[in-house]
Amino acid sequence: MGSNSSRIGDLPKNEYLKKLSGTESVSENDPFWNQLLSFSFPAPTSSTELKLLEEATISVCRSLAGLWTVFTLGGVGSRAAAAPELSSPLANQSLLLLLVLANLTDAADAPNPYRQAIMSFKNTQDNSPFPSSIPHAFQINFNSLYTALCEQQTSDQATLLLYTLLHQNSNIRTYMLARTDMENLVLPILEILYHVEERNSHHVYMALIILLILTEDDGFNRSIHEVILKNITWYSERVLTEISLGSLLILVVIRTIQYNMTRTRDKYLHTNCLAALANMSAQFRSLHQYAAQRIISYTCRHLRRYVCVLDKLYFPHSHCSTLQHCFSSLSDNGEELWSLTCSHILRSYASSLFSLLSKKHNKVLEQATQSLRGSLSSNDVPLPDYAQDLNVIEEVIRMMLEIINSCLTNSLHHNPNLVYALLYKRDLFEQFRTHPSFQDIMQNIDLVITFFSSRLLQAGAELSVERVLEIIKQGVVALPKDRLKKFPELKFKYVEEEQPEEFFIPYVWSLVYNSAIGLYWNPQDIQLFTMDSD
Repeated sequence: MGSNSSRIGDLPKNEYLKKLSGTESVSENDPFWNQLLSFSFPAPTSSTELKLLEEATISVCRSLAGLWTVFTLGGVGSRAAAAPELSSPLANQSLLLLLVLANLTDAADAPNPYRQAIMSFKNTQDNSPFPSSIPHAFQINFNSLYTALCEQQTSDQATLLLYTLLHQNSNIRTYMLARTDMENLVLPILEILYHVEERNSHHVYMALIILLILTEDDGFNRSIHEVILKNITWYSERVLTEISLGSLLILVVIRTIQYNMTRTRDKYLHTNCLAALANMSAQFRSLHQYAAQRIISYTCRHLRRYVCVLDKLYFPHSHCSTLQHCFSSLSDNGEELWSLTCSHILRSYASSLFSLLSKKHNKVLEQATQSLRGSLSSNDVPLPDYAQDLNVIEEVIRMMLEIINSCLTNSLHHNPNLVYALLYKRDLFEQFRTHPSFQDIMQNIDLVITFFSSRLLQAGAELSVERVLEIIKQGVVALPKDRLKKFPELKFKYVEEEQPEEFFIPYVWSLVYNSAIGLYWNPQDIQLFTMDSD
């Protein structure tokens, strides 16, 4: 702006602003535009001046639907940005605008043209003609787009764009799944999930759904086990000098489930985590020993927890010190107790509890719950967490057992480390072979345990780890595959909710509020999302 200047207090009476916000049209050749651009006023430097500016221009802003703030406020934002400094503010603004436009609701007589364009654009190398039914089509360099997406996944908006493209544009999805460097895309997504404590829930959801969409493809599930990674520095639980991308994905997803079950208890989150693992399970290949151990130990953790909850539910006044000690002494990794083995803990409880359950599973649980409710003396008193969580624990156990079963049925010969980990915890799994909710899926697991335990027994005592793995590899060839019961293939497909706009529109605008540069929004006027939301 030029030489003409004014105070903020004079803005409500400024003729140029009145004409700019008025209803009368102004031609592009009108001298008004030069006069407007030659006008200036001091930019606000404090919250007091900013409030004064807002009050002085409220009528203009209403007329311009907020565009005035883009021209005048410069770098003054709605709130202090917590994110790292953006390498390209213009790119960030453009991306936010694209997300806003793409998430506009459809008109009564026409679909959203911006969403149509996002759903249909093609690679610049694709020379095939666009169908006549697609009016808003364009082409873009997919390689450049892929590179940019891989580099920018630290931001919510980049992850949201990646989700949008994978979910809505089949051309992009096909291109990405055909890449031979998928680790460049998957590793940033895994890092988001690994640092779940530091991310907002929406960002975690988007990252997880991206993984779920990718795992719907069998080619992806096979190829990730062929990519070998070196020294994953951000994974701190254990030094991983060499591990496949597939095994790392398993470790991170199980860690996310574990965090969710102990902290946020979000059923949507753990359901999608388990669905991603289930999609991968038939193509598990050469699992890293730590990944195999975590699959089994995480399952065991919930098996133990399940028995503990049942004990509390059926015998609420028993105060059983043995099982209390069992549950409280478990580490986050589900490691064995110091002085008690699984069989010592469970044998005196599991048989009687599961026998009782097998008679009338749901009825028995209902009666036990009513008994516990009666002991609380009021229907208004909520059930303890352990009673409310029983069904959730059972669902997790069932899915983990199905994942193990799927791997054993489809790729047993590729996964000696998983068989080794299963045999190491066999005492616990054997207690659940008669459980009414699990006995069908336990058939194959029990068969594998029995078969390989027999071969190890024949080989003698004091076997080294290397010798046990050798026996397992030899036994895999000898195990008759027809003895393993066939189950329907584990496959889950991501489907958006019936009204996705209820989630996405507030989410996108919260990103605009938190991340946009040069846009001021009065926090007191925001109703679309809560100010303390993630």
